[in-house]
Amino acid sequence: MDTGDAFDPNCPTRLVLDRIGDKWSVLVLLSLIDGPMRFTALRGRINGVTPKVLTQTLRAMELDGLLTREVFAEVPPRVEYTLTDLGRSLHAPISVVARWAEENVHEILRHREKIS
Repeated sequence: MDTGDAFDPNCPTRLVLDRIGDKWSVLVLLSLIDGPMRFTALRGRINGVTPKVLTQTLRAMELDGLLTREVFAEVPPRVEYTLTDLGRSLHAPISVVARWAEENVHEILRHREKIS
């Protein structure tokens, strides 16, 4: 299998980097790592995301094969989102980046204040 070249502007690797670099995708991935969740639970966990943006993010992640959407034949219908193996494979690198962001946010903000 051929590997991509992220520095080539025509390489689809950039599409993947856009997906995994999107804050909403990262937060969805981190939310689903412990198991399936319903839309409302995801929205509650990811404070600040609008229903429209969450829906768009979930659809894009499903299209990319990072999660599955399962509809249960109940009244009212129940929908759950679950990470795929591909999505779960992102947990280790994404959690390291998220942890780094949490540990360094104050220093980053301090530098921003210096420039302003």
